[in-house]
Amino acid sequence: MTEHDGPTLPAGEAAGGRLHIPIHLRWGDLDAFNHVNNTSMLKLLEEARVRAFWRPGEGEHGPTTAVLDSGIDQGVLTLIARQEIEYLAPVPYQRHPLEVQMWFGKLGGSSVEVCYEVYNDPAFEERVLYARSTAVIVLVDAGTGRPTRITAEMRDAWTPYTGEPIAYVRR
Repeated sequence: MTEHDGPTLPAGEAAGGRLHIPIHLRWGDLDAFNHVNNTSMLKLLEEARVRAFWRPGEGEHGPTTAVLDSGIDQGVLTLIARQEIEYLAPVPYQRHPLEVQMWFGKLGGSSVEVCYEVYNDPAFEERVLYARSTAVIVLVDAGTGRPTRITAEMRDAWTPYTGEPIAYVRR
């Protein structure tokens, strides 16, 4: 565990400057080695990111960071410019959700660095950190394809969740 970890809160709420998003595994996320496949990990991180940052639909609830109206029909796209994952332990199939902790390593002019740590369910006595990841996301005008500035609303919602970026182990 790191100094950013905090108590477990309801889905999407913040603790210790991080968002805590529960994500359930699907049987199809496993590969022939009986652990979560690397491409499935990218999909799980994407699901956590969408839940954390895209506005919820009518009748749904989301965290205060969910301020994006992303999509061609909204005029703004969120494009991945770069993503890196460091796998620390195989993720076995489990019925309990994974806990994806998220924060911002950097808020730029038109880009954000989203940091992730993927843990087993907080209900388990022994916590396991399975993976750490960073994604650089650029906001792009859907009509022109050019980067667009982070709005004041986004910056206000995301600033409380900024922290140290992930320092990867290079071997």
